[in-house]
Amino acid sequence: MTDALAGATMLEFGATWCGYCKAAQPIIASALINYSDVEHIKIEDGKGKRPGRFYIVKLWPTLIFLKNGVEMARVVRPTDCAEITKALKLLKS
Repeated sequence: MTDALAGATMLEFGATWCGYCKAAQPIIASALINYSDVEHIKIEDGKGKRPGRFYIVKLWPTLIFLKNGVEMARVVRPTDCAEITKALKLLKS
């Protein structure tokens, strides 16, 4: 599925009604400011949805950082830019 993605990609699993997801949006946006070349894909997740099950997503939001389709890092329920930036830097190495 996502193994065909070339380059740096951040998958964001969450739900529009999720309070944690809403609270994380400014943090995610701030972290991505200096990483405009990273493709950001939001995936509306829910119980039993295939992408979330494939990546074993248990809490929202879950950010999965891929380099050429391979998972390099994962951040669950980010609370600050630092943890997201750390994962984004891995995509550049």
